[in-house]
Amino acid sequence: MPTGDGDRMTMTLEAFADTIIPGEKRGSDDHAIAGATTGPGAVASGAIEVLEMRAPGLAAGLAGFADRLNEHATAYSRKHGLRFGGALPPFVALPFSHRTNLVFELTAPDHAEKDGWVLLALFSNMAFDTAPHLHTVEALESGHPGLTTLGFAPPDSDGLWRFPRFSYGRRLARRHPDTTPSGSPA
Repeated sequence: MPTGDGDRMTMTLEAFADTIIPGEKRGSDDHAIAGATTGPGAVASGAIEVLEMRAPGLAAGLAGFADRLNEHATAYSRKHGLRFGGALPPFVALPFSHRTNLVFELTAPDHAEKDGWVLLALFSNMAFDTAPHLHTVEALESGHPGLTTLGFAPPDSDGLWRFPRFSYGRRLARRHPDTTPSGSPA
């Protein structure tokens, strides 16, 4: 859990991720997670690790996202007559219902910054439902909160997933003869 001034960015991003997939607080002094529900959410599932991955291309801009989100939270608070004291980042200080309203505004089709906020929401969600920062087998073995909550099926003993029934009700296309042993197309 973030504790220092340098963690304002992390607290803000955690609060954003918790707005997308809420979870339960890590302790009584946890301000980033609003505690809007029980069970694990995006933060417990590794949202910050996913946002910091090189592949999504967001890592270099995370401080800017946090600063901009806090600017929006300050403007939102003024607009709605909300006043908060203390040293919490403005977005973290918002009650959950107001965090949700602000994120709804930021991701609206007509918002000028929508693309960036939707991207941040997408990767926060992915931490919970796909754990892209972990190998899936290892994520399941370690009890990844999101995959476990969703009931993600474990692989067979060799680490591969096989499905004895066709979920579409019919056999799918045969494997291409050049498909590699790992399943990649040639």
